[in-house]
Amino acid sequence: MTLSVTNTLTGEREEFEPRGDEVLLYVCGLTVSDHAHLGHARLWVHADIMHRWLEYQGYTVRHVENFTDVNEKIVARIGEDELGETEATVADHFTNSVIQDMRGLNLKRATVYPRVSEHIPTIIDLVESLLDDGYAYEANGSVYFDVTAFDGYGDLSNQQLDEMEAQTPADERAEKRHPADFALWKAGGVKPDDLNEHRSEELDQLETTHGQTWNAPWGEGRPGWHIECSAMSMDHLDETLDIHVGGRDLMFPHHENEVAQSEAATDQQFARYWLHVGLLQSAGDKMSSSIGNILTIKQALDEHGVNVIRMFYLATAYRSEQTLGQSELAEATERWDRLNRAYEMAVDASNSTDAYAIVEDESLRSSVSETKSSFTSAMNNDFNVREAIASLLKLATSVNRHLDSQERYDYHGLYMAIEAFEALGGEVCGLKFGDQPTGDGTVEIAEELIELILDVRETEREAGNYDRADELRDSLDEIGIEVQDNNEETIYRVNNQ
Repeated sequence: MTLSVTNTLTGEREEFEPRGDEVLLYVCGLTVSDHAHLGHARLWVHADIMHRWLEYQGYTVRHVENFTDVNEKIVARIGEDELGETEATVADHFTNSVIQDMRGLNLKRATVYPRVSEHIPTIIDLVESLLDDGYAYEANGSVYFDVTAFDGYGDLSNQQLDEMEAQTPADERAEKRHPADFALWKAGGVKPDDLNEHRSEELDQLETTHGQTWNAPWGEGRPGWHIECSAMSMDHLDETLDIHVGGRDLMFPHHENEVAQSEAATDQQFARYWLHVGLLQSAGDKMSSSIGNILTIKQALDEHGVNVIRMFYLATAYRSEQTLGQSELAEATERWDRLNRAYEMAVDASNSTDAYAIVEDESLRSSVSETKSSFTSAMNNDFNVREAIASLLKLATSVNRHLDSQERYDYHGLYMAIEAFEALGGEVCGLKFGDQPTGDGTVEIAEELIELILDVRETEREAGNYDRADELRDSLDEIGIEVQDNNEETIYRVNNQ
């Protein structure tokens, strides 16, 4: 069975066929104006699993994911706390935060993470080509894309042009020929109204806080949001991408505008497969910083650990919406513990003298083969992670049944199961099995030292010295020891980097 995906552009399930030797994968990245939350992580983890599965199937993947570091939301935070006094310093602060979150989530590294600020010349060249070809027009130093000049505008989001509303603020509408036209370049800096919309009430309204501007042939200003992704993706991939991944909430206008401006500039199809990830719901609404119903990635990793968070996302296919709540996280914890426990028991049993070369458990070996087959079918069925992880949980049950029912273990059967856990659960799903210290006799000493530090931490907590307790936990985390407080029990895992 070959990989098939649901292409938003056509609305059909299609067999995946890359254009060349590499899969060109673009992931619509984050505007770095705040710390990332679990809604952002849902997109990242599913894109990561797509990347991992494509490589597991033998493809070479060139993965590009951008950072939008030029935006009025970033400018609005200038002067806040210790974020700095320029748009660049604020963006750097949150870019660093995002990178740390990505590493904490055990995401495979992208080939490149381009930033808008380093691609201004490319953006200007792209806008110039659209002006030259009659797809864009100037107005008072700004440049707008003429949606009526591009046949097929609205096809991705399945909308009719004459039914679309204006995409820009009221003060820009008078400059536009059609309400749906969108800015490729905005004259001047960030306007006060745009700034005040995102700026904290505690901060002074500084007229000079307008963000960075650049010189262009039509005047000084800043790039529009949509043109940035087209410039960066085509600069680092090609004029035609194989897969474009993004959140469903960006389908219109952002992705629709990417298609229009890219294809108008190149006369080539921009992306062959559009894969849109469903939103994460929290407290009845889409998880969003503006609503305030967020759980940051750092908070989630501190509380639950990377394996539980990834297992949570594995419970729902990427195209579906997902709900975040205590019951869902508790279920993810239970499923991860069940899977990891089976893996560790299989490893321990295979390392024991009770594992024999001549013992054969056909049921266990058949379960491994069935797991590989069902996992592959699920992943090739539009990256159906829910069914894929269910097959691994069935294998965990088979391992437990073998160990409970046999006095002498089937070494090769356990070896096959361990390999399946590590390849499918680890390499593809990004889970970290057996997060315990490994090595020689120093392991027991290391474990005793960790337990001693945890005892000291618990003493500090009982005395009400919570800051000191948090410092001890953070110090352990810095050296790869993840501490989790579950009800009345404190457990730890050693992350294998």
